[in-house]
Amino acid sequence: MVSRPETRTEIRLPEAGEPTRHTVPVEAATAGASIADPAPLGLAGFALTLFVLSVFNAGLVGASLSAVVLPVALFYGGIMLVLAGMWEFRRANTFGTLVFASYGSFWLSYAAFAQFVAPGLPVDTAYRAVGTYLLAWTIFTFMLTIVAIRTNGAFLAVFVTLLATFVLLTVGTLSTTNSIIKAAGWAGLVTAAIAWYTSFALVCNSTWGKDIFPLFPLTR
Repeated sequence: MVSRPETRTEIRLPEAGEPTRHTVPVEAATAGASIADPAPLGLAGFALTLFVLSVFNAGLVGASLSAVVLPVALFYGGIMLVLAGMWEFRRANTFGTLVFASYGSFWLSYAAFAQFVAPGLPVDTAYRAVGTYLLAWTIFTFMLTIVAIRTNGAFLAVFVTLLATFVLLTVGTLSTTNSIIKAAGWAGLVTAAIAWYTSFALVCNSTWGKDIFPLFPLTR
């Protein structure tokens, strides 16, 4: 058997005026190449969870059945998206890590809020807490929408429609206007459809080994 040369990471303190240098093993630099692309999984989990929630926000299904959203948000939208984010981290994809880990945490926090926090809030002012929560995610989504301009048309469309969904949800919640919340539900359904398409295109193109469904690359 041929012995394998030892590789290790070396980090030494720089001398005065010298920048820190890192020696990284070849295995660490190429580890991500052996991991499947987690983006289709992350997009699918986000799309399905958003679809289920938006069906209720749009008023297509009675609110009395909305408890079905919580297990979906916890497992497929929450835990699975966080895992997808960590796999993106392993692949050294900063944008993918931030997107999937953050929105996975969003769904986990949503499930926890709906189950444990919301029932204990004052009925007459609870909307302010929910509106503030949604406003924070609106700001975060706006930031990612700007970044998504450097990806492709499919991803950008997901973020543009998602931003519209959060804006409508925030405005509708803070103003207690049910018609705006319903509009947010329809915007969420559009977002889910685009995210599903993007997931479908990625996995089909990867499985078939050629670009069959376009992702609409943007001119840089």
